[in-house]
Amino acid sequence: MRPTPAFRLRDIMPKGLYWRTLLIIVAPAALLQLIVTLVFLDDHWQATSKRMSQGVAADAALIIQLYEQNPTPQNFAYLQQLAQRPLRLDIELQPHAPLALRRCRGSGSALDGYFTDAIEDQLGRQIWYDSTCPGNQVIIRVPIREGVLQLRAFRDRVQARSGPLFVMWIAGATLFLVVVSIIFIRNQVRPIELLAEAMERFGRGEDADPFRARGAREVRGATHAFFAMRERITKSIDQRSQLLAGVSHDLRTPLTRLKLQFALMPPSPEVEDAKRDLAEMEETLDEYLAFAKGLAEEAPAQVDVGALAQEIAADSKRTGADVEIESAGDVVTPGRARGLKRCVANLIDNAAAHGDRVQVGVKGEERAVTVTVDDNGPGIPPDQYEEAFRPFSRLDETRSRNQKGVGLGLAIARDVARSHGGEIILSPSPLGGLRATLRIPRPA
Repeated sequence: MRPTPAFRLRDIMPKGLYWRTLLIIVAPAALLQLIVTLVFLDDHWQATSKRMSQGVAADAALIIQLYEQNPTPQNFAYLQQLAQRPLRLDIELQPHAPLALRRCRGSGSALDGYFTDAIEDQLGRQIWYDSTCPGNQVIIRVPIREGVLQLRAFRDRVQARSGPLFVMWIAGATLFLVVVSIIFIRNQVRPIELLAEAMERFGRGEDADPFRARGAREVRGATHAFFAMRERITKSIDQRSQLLAGVSHDLRTPLTRLKLQFALMPPSPEVEDAKRDLAEMEETLDEYLAFAKGLAEEAPAQVDVGALAQEIAADSKRTGADVEIESAGDVVTPGRARGLKRCVANLIDNAAAHGDRVQVGVKGEERAVTVTVDDNGPGIPPDQYEEAFRPFSRLDETRSRNQKGVGLGLAIARDVARSHGGEIILSPSPLGGLRATLRIPRPA
């Protein structure tokens, strides 16, 4: 039984630079404001509200005690005037009325207990208090001998009103900080995203549209360095293509003359051997030029890799190879059609040259298209996988059945794969031979 992996904080942390930077800026500020708010509410607002509630409770207890000492209508009228000014209390006598009434809401605030405890301590009896009804007054009902004495006090006398206002200002300041941080960080991260997108497109061999260098000094420096590197690489590829075009022209002319001379010579074993050597020389030249020249002259487009594989398999079957194709998912990806066709063809031809049976699987994934080519040949030892990709490497000791080609098939295939930002990985095949897995990434 495998142990349960331990919880790690980094597993739930954001992975992108944008969200990480926002978290670094906003989280400490929001935490600090939260601590200040809690300290203020606990040390100032609640303490102030408690003292205010105790003051109102003392005024209400005084009015009730004065009335109970002289429960006459004249005294009650005098106490009503006294309660209104300067105590700002409204009192009402309700004979034979119940103490408790129906509350407007289920429960009041946590500060109601301060007032209830204070007035009950002053009077020594149970009261009924309600602060849930709308309006700017709270209700206090006190049992007396004649019934119930109801008092209404203004909320600003019972509870401090600065607390909610302070919380609102803190929340507004936090929201303002978040908005400013989002705008600022977005302006800083966007140039990095543009640079990463341009580098990824250039790595796939696509033409990256130029954009103005923006952002911090370091980001602008990295952008300018990328533009300079791209220009140098493009010039190097163009120079290499021009050089190879000249080499191709210079070498094909004497080869053509030699072929014509051999064709005019009388047939003989020596002439046939020379023709074979000449054909092998021409094949070597073609493969070398294809390997070195690359595919820079082909414009990228949407390529159906599954259709390419079907076309290549049909060509291989006409030469007698046993090739099976399976395709699943969306296998359309940006790329160069001729280059990908040559890459897949080299993998299939290499498998058909060393095995009697070839299975090709084309699978479309969310971020890539994969092509697996399996054969039932003798295979290659794992320690020689990298050697198989070296130009002109034949590995005759392990792949002795390969009697054609000059050892550039896998090298060209890897060159094409890497020009599309992908890779080719070799591994043992379920058929007993070699498996070549081509992975071509595609943008999200």
